Amino acid sequence: MFGASRTGDGMDDLFAPETVETLAPWRVLIVDDEPEVHNVTKLVLGAFRFEGRALHFLHAHSGKEARELIAANPDVAVMLLDVVMETEQAGLDVVRFVRDTLHNHFVRIVLRTGQPGQAPEHDVIANYDINDYKEKTELTAQKLSTMMYATLRAHRDIMTIEANKRGLERVIHASARIFSHQHSHEFASAVLDQLGNLVGMDKGALYCKVMRPGSQTPDHFVVAAATGEYAEFVQTNADEQLPPRIVESLKLAYRQKNHQFGNDHYVLHFTDSHRTESLLYVGESWTLSPLDMKLVEVFCTNVSIAFENLHLQREMFDSQVEVVTLLAGLAESRSRDTLNHVRRVGMIAELLGELFGLDPQARVMLRHAAPLHDIGKIGIPDAILNKPGKHTPDETAVMRTHAKLGANWLSASRLPLLQLASIIAEDHHENWDGSGYPRGLKGEEISISGRITALADVVDALGSKRCYKEAWSAEEIRAFVHEQNGIKFDPRLVTLLFEHWDRVEMIRAQLPD
Repeated sequence: MFGASRTGDGMDDLFAPETVETLAPWRVLIVDDEPEVHNVTKLVLGAFRFEGRALHFLHAHSGKEARELIAANPDVAVMLLDVVMETEQAGLDVVRFVRDTLHNHFVRIVLRTGQPGQAPEHDVIANYDINDYKEKTELTAQKLSTMMYATLRAHRDIMTIEANKRGLERVIHASARIFSHQHSHEFASAVLDQLGNLVGMDKGALYCKVMRPGSQTPDHFVVAAATGEYAEFVQTNADEQLPPRIVESLKLAYRQKNHQFGNDHYVLHFTDSHRTESLLYVGESWTLSPLDMKLVEVFCTNVSIAFENLHLQREMFDSQVEVVTLLAGLAESRSRDTLNHVRRVGMIAELLGELFGLDPQARVMLRHAAPLHDIGKIGIPDAILNKPGKHTPDETAVMRTHAKLGANWLSASRLPLLQLASIIAEDHHENWDGSGYPRGLKGEEISISGRITALADVVDALGSKRCYKEAWSAEEIRAFVHEQNGIKFDPRLVTLLFEHWDRVEMIRAQLPD
């Protein structure tokens, strides 16, 4: 993947003016039951070279030996195969084995026969996946050499296509892993990991973020993430840790706003919609093959797209949170509750979501959507909404419409956060035993977000002073929740709440009324 290594061989190297790059030979499998055929083939092709690579011969004298050798050596480039050996169809059976059993479609198979009547050319070409058919009598030294050029050229091209295919598959897989990360710190680490999977790294890689970019090159590039030998550089200045020529590549990438590819390292440059700039350095002491270079370029394009999408998603989510906060504040101003109440409900809901096992993204969504559970109260008349005493049956009926009102308003939005808030608004007065409203749902028919918000809302509301009541003590709240366990509240959530009651108290202490 990283090109050929430089090696020496014996005393000759002591007098060589420079080390010569040695390329791996092409592997050729000769299958024939006549020893003389093996000897002549080796003699004729002994000095053969294709693209600077010699031939390395493997020998089989029967179909059985051929099957064993090709199974053990799948990288054979060419098989020169006799037809009639231990049986009249031995060679053709080998073809079937290679293609159908081993599923090896890369080795080029040249059928050589001294008895063409046993395997007529037309029938063999039509029915067997071979690449050439030759009668032994027509294979002069020149024709054998010509045939080998053509066959190896075909094998090279097929392997190039396969390498490109596998490389692109790795890029697609690596890119998919990159796109799956939703947070900047995860993104940086994922890029480093996937580059390692894509082309490998001798020493590692590091990621620098320029928080306040300007027209001038910054004095320092702070390392935000790193792998391998560079891991110890995290939170230090890359320009003070790396060799001067590497630092110059960092500066050049920053000044020119593009990727820099050197012989033994490269620096990738990214800019997001906030014009925050990032540099990713990979090296050193290795080179990329032409294929690796292309794969890295494609991967870099995908990383750039992912990096921009990450920040666009962050902007969209922040906009949704801003809308939710404004709406929640509007709802609470109508009902004379405090804005800190709905904030606490969101934080307690996030805590319960964590304890329940929701994934991090779902918990964040829950934290920001739960504060809108009572948005429908905007549509309730002040005389009913802020009545100090107990509601009449008619007033209760009107008051209960706030759940459906809020759900209907929010469901009109296409924003995921407001869609979740719509579900919560409609479900947060449903009871575990089915006695709630507006739909009388029971048990797990109620959304988990609704069940969590219902418990978070009641716990915090009971502990807060309202126009119609004084704040309850912690003991009174716990007693009420215990009494309503399995009636109003999900028993599993109640258990989790009691097990982590101190964390709930900490949230309430952080944001007092």
